[in-house]
Amino acid sequence: MLILLLFLSSGFAKVFDYENSLAEMRAAGLNPDWFFNLASAIVLFAGSILVLFDRYLWLGAGALATFLFLTIVIVHTFWNMTGDKAMLSMYFAIEHTSVIGGLMATAMASHFRALWKKFNS
Repeated sequence: MLILLLFLSSGFAKVFDYENSLAEMRAAGLNPDWFFNLASAIVLFAGSILVLFDRYLWLGAGALATFLFLTIVIVHTFWNMTGDKAMLSMYFAIEHTSVIGGLMATAMASHFRALWKKFNS
């Protein structure tokens, strides 16, 4: 449940802090900015809802993990940077990779819980 705080807060920021979210998209070179902001918000909310209600949790976790991976590849390209900016981007990439691992563990736990229920009922 706590893992979703990251995604839900980001989704709400994309909706309620619209101008800054558009600026983030432009800074990352994503055009049209409104489209990528909308797509990001949809992925963040839809993925979180699927995980939260354990309905197609694997799909929600996969969508959120893919979102994070693409964020690393598009925004946090520390391998193309130098100095403090490279270090900060590397820290974000490591954090995102850790969250991807948490999403994978969540999906696996959901799967094994479903198997447990199936064979013990």
